[in-house]
Amino acid sequence: MYNNDTNQEVQQEIIRIAASTALVPVSSFELFREQLAAYIHTLINQHFPQLVQLLYRLDVSEKKLKTALANAAGNDAGLLIADLIIQRQLQKIETRRKYRSDNTNIPDDEKW
Repeated sequence: MYNNDTNQEVQQEIIRIAASTALVPVSSFELFREQLAAYIHTLINQHFPQLVQLLYRLDVSEKKLKTALANAAGNDAGLLIADLIIQRQLQKIETRRKYRSDNTNIPDDEKW
């Protein structure tokens, strides 16, 4: 899927934003996905407003979420939401990398 550095970056960002001790970085991205899905199940069943807040902070599209849940009726909602969260974090990381500027070619008098 993605290289190990990207996988670790995704995990770290999700853990930081979720601010939960239930999530810890692991070597396998699949294990992290399952761990995230279990955490989401807990939020669905016990702390639904916290799940909504988390999805908002992670910037997961409400429209995509509703569509995915409607189209995947009967599937594991925790895994589905975990996949959407991971996909969104990957998009944000790719965008940051794409627009990260290399300031080495800017003259000193033009730098801010």
